[in-house]
Amino acid sequence: MSANTVIHRIVRPAVRRVAPSGVTPNQITTLRLVTGLAAALAFAAAPPWPAIGGVIFLLSMLLDRADGELARQTGQSSPDGHVYDLLADCTSNAIAFLGLGVGQVAVLGAWGPILGALAGLGIGALFWQLHVLKLGEVRGWNLAPGILVDPDDLMVFVPLLLWIGATVPMLFAAAIITPVLAILLGLAGRRKLGAG
Repeated sequence: MSANTVIHRIVRPAVRRVAPSGVTPNQITTLRLVTGLAAALAFAAAPPWPAIGGVIFLLSMLLDRADGELARQTGQSSPDGHVYDLLADCTSNAIAFLGLGVGQVAVLGAWGPILGALAGLGIGALFWQLHVLKLGEVRGWNLAPGILVDPDDLMVFVPLLLWIGATVPMLFAAAIITPVLAILLGLAGRRKLGAG
């Protein structure tokens, strides 16, 4: 993943101000995890909490970029910190969909949590395949000169879709797309390993 996406650029000035304070990247990662879990709980609750959860989720996304940015700016990058960051990111993103699914029980019945769990499991599988098994490489897109977006940045659509009332279609799409992508990546990785 790039370290110079739009979200990195947004958090960079704030990180420069925080860097001399002694706050560590792992502390920011922990705050990212806590806010990710708080967002999921808010998504699962009755209104107006899901809308508030969207704000918390956006904050969590900013913290996701801030921890790595702080590590680079202060020379505190470490393999253990990177693993912790990946686990926090995976957990926060996966649990968000479970929370969204639980929050839709009134509309979807038991299918809400099932769809949320499928999306969360798909996200977890993709993280495992990409970051542990190294079956693929995550690359960003240059939307325009100086505007780089990573696939993970697309999670910004989670609160946006929630706020416009499109949570149910988002759940269906995520419950189908993420497991299918995980299966396709697994098959491609298997063919790659068999050819090598």
